[in-house]
Amino acid sequence: MMQSSRLSYVHGASNEPLKGQTVGACFDATAQRWPDREALVVRHQDIRWTYAELDRRVDAFAAGLLSLGLKPGARVGMWAPNCAEWVVTQFATARAGLVLVNINPAYRLAELEFAVNQVGCEALISAPRLKSSDYVAMIETLCPEIPDVEPGALDCERVPSLRWLVLLGNESSTGFLNFDDIPDRASDEHRANLVSASAELQFDDAVNIQFTSGTTGQPKAATLTHHNIVNNAYFVGLQMALTESDRVCIPVPMYHCFGMVLGTLCCVAHGATMVFASESFAPGAVLEAVAAERCTALHGVPTMFIAELDEPDFEKFDLTSLRTGIMAGAPCPVELMKRVMGDMHLAQITIAYGMTETGPVSFQTHVNDELERRVHTVGRVLPHIEIKIVDDEGRIVPRGTAGELETRGYCVMPGYWNDPDRTAQAIDSAHWIASGDIASIDDAGYCRIVGRVKDMLIRGGENIYPREIEEFLYTYPKVEEVEIIGVPDPKYGEEVCAWIKLHEGEQATSEEIRSFCEGRIAHFKIPKYIKFVEAFPMTVTGKVQKFVMRERMTEELASADRV
Repeated sequence: MMQSSRLSYVHGASNEPLKGQTVGACFDATAQRWPDREALVVRHQDIRWTYAELDRRVDAFAAGLLSLGLKPGARVGMWAPNCAEWVVTQFATARAGLVLVNINPAYRLAELEFAVNQVGCEALISAPRLKSSDYVAMIETLCPEIPDVEPGALDCERVPSLRWLVLLGNESSTGFLNFDDIPDRASDEHRANLVSASAELQFDDAVNIQFTSGTTGQPKAATLTHHNIVNNAYFVGLQMALTESDRVCIPVPMYHCFGMVLGTLCCVAHGATMVFASESFAPGAVLEAVAAERCTALHGVPTMFIAELDEPDFEKFDLTSLRTGIMAGAPCPVELMKRVMGDMHLAQITIAYGMTETGPVSFQTHVNDELERRVHTVGRVLPHIEIKIVDDEGRIVPRGTAGELETRGYCVMPGYWNDPDRTAQAIDSAHWIASGDIASIDDAGYCRIVGRVKDMLIRGGENIYPREIEEFLYTYPKVEEVEIIGVPDPKYGEEVCAWIKLHEGEQATSEEIRSFCEGRIAHFKIPKYIKFVEAFPMTVTGKVQKFVMRERMTEELASADRV
């Protein structure tokens, strides 16, 4: 590790070279090396596949996708909870040179429409439903033309790029193909085309698009390359000392980098077994899976680990097989880390830090780091990544001084899809990307995250940017002004709080506002706390003082709890 003893600049120097591989080549190498090892266990689907079997299914589905007329570079949306089909799609699209577009299962109609249009999805793979979300009904609302056309001939006014609709499971629906029928559509010609398409891929080609909320309106489509995520997954696995003997329980969602890069791709990069307990997070199912499958690693955001520790039957589960894993996605409380390491036998659990735009991890603790480092820091910079901490003028600050964290290296995305302006705002001429986080680096190179430059809040691992919710609430006729802040919450870390000023003469209730949000924005963005006000605390220059709002609301909630 090459480091300056004076400035807050670190470079992950390493004798381990970067991999010049595509995701498909990474998968192929593992499948050839360990064909008979268990690759994927999906307990809620009763699926247990070796790497050879998963390889066969990935190959067949990839050829099937090409049979739809999808060309390399075409975008394929995936709107579903965790399942075996998600994993097959992840590696099949990569092998065929297609770009997988992750769509949050919590998205509703307006968010789905925006996501598909922003990146021009030609195909959408969807679950029929999840909990209260009827995906088919939403798609049919978005595309009323569906009953009048054959699959593949969709010409929808609201989402003009979309041609193919693919449904998971055995249900049939007009205008949709079924997922399991796709491989059968492939001919020998399509299979030959798959081989040539894979061979022509370059590791700097785009392979994945993930939506990240923006501070100025709609989500941004972060575009990641094979090079970004193959190397990030590999080096993250090294920090956990991951090998082909490990079995990783992945309760985090696949639509997020945590699930598909630090989860499945990390396993593939090291030949480990991927274990899914349920389609969406359920603490009891996770504990049962860990015990039954003798998992050696467990991932999660802090709220997941809290829920697992608080599970009523926690003591009944044998978790002694656990060794390592990743806790990330939100600030990790020290006391929680200690409980996880002690009560869950995760003595070598690691903390990871990064952002979607950096593929995602830039800092991570190591299994051999001392306890103090692993509970109070996010570790040291990963190999081949540069980090600097800068002041308001962009100058590197001394070690131990707080400033904004910026990242450069192989992990940084090429940009936001079809959005050159916001790409230029995010990545400067020297290829540094600003995180928006306030951090400090000590003389040993360990990083502490101090706070956030912007108003982003993190609820249970979900990054939420106030402006997006504010703009939505402005569409409610009674709302004149609205400001969104995050307030402390013992379960989720932070909760969404809305301060609302109504138009003169209007009246509204908190229930009315939340009812307006239901079904229109993702559930985790709906404000838990709503305060109606006549005015907002302002600076002399007319800017809203959100930190004052946060302090007042935190005090009010604390007072209410004491009553």
